[in-house]
Amino acid sequence: MDIGTMGLTSVAAITVICYLVGQAVKATDVDNKWIPIIVGTVGGVLGVAGMYIMPDFPATDYLTAIAVGVVSGLAAVGVNQIGKQLHQ
Repeated sequence: MDIGTMGLTSVAAITVICYLVGQAVKATDVDNKWIPIIVGTVGGVLGVAGMYIMPDFPATDYLTAIAVGVVSGLAAVGVNQIGKQLHQ
């Protein structure tokens, strides 16, 4: 599996979208413990969509596309937590 520049850009885009979804959920009354599950699920859906929409997406099958999306979504949670830990 060759991950080119566009492939990394599309994965970064999924991470940013999932981060924004996480921030939107955080602004609601939903318990924060559900945010990783929500952004992971959104990432999986975006991964499958990316496989169809983006020509250089780094996945060519459903399972890999879902995995790329879920990992991207959970990376958004990790980025948020790193930022919080550095400011303590």
